[in-house]
Amino acid sequence: MAAITSTEALRAIYPPPTERALKKQLDRLDKHCRSFIGLSPFLVISSMGSDGLADASPRGDLPGFVRVLDDTTIAIPDWPGNNRLDTLTNILAEPAIGLLFLVPGVDEVMRVNGVAELRDDEELRRPFERSGKLPRLVILVQVKEAYLHCAKAVMRARLWDPASRVERSVLPSMNEMIRDQTGGDGPVEPQHEMVERYRKVLY
Repeated sequence: MAAITSTEALRAIYPPPTERALKKQLDRLDKHCRSFIGLSPFLVISSMGSDGLADASPRGDLPGFVRVLDDTTIAIPDWPGNNRLDTLTNILAEPAIGLLFLVPGVDEVMRVNGVAELRDDEELRRPFERSGKLPRLVILVQVKEAYLHCAKAVMRARLWDPASRVERSVLPSMNEMIRDQTGGDGPVEPQHEMVERYRKVLY
């Protein structure tokens, strides 16, 4: 077994992409991209830090939580998280990002690559208001590439198949796992109490 270290060596293993796979990449959001994003309650943001390490972070809310402002601009609200700010500080260092949108029950995936900036303009934050609260920031993305990804990965994962569902109880609680990882001690917050606490600070 040898390391693959060149494009030539890689292409010796894989056939060329089909013309369709290349032509489906758009430089803007068409009606199908807009519809897919509007139905998506979950996305993953990939970013790159100044240390050269890549990072992927989840974002989620009710379908339509990401707003398409025009054919080349989308806005993503930044609601409370763990305050590590990995994605946000990465964007400050390197604005190139990738987005992966999923829609429950749909095996295809929407991919968007672009350039991001952080904005705190009230006129950008105001449309995202939830129960009188506004996100502190909006991630504004200028779309450079957009395309629908084929269904094979989600089909192989059987992601939406009810038979694939894993009961939460097969894992220790989040707090128990973090305690083990950090070497902490003291009482462990039960999973159901953590979930209820999170519900109070989602926005």
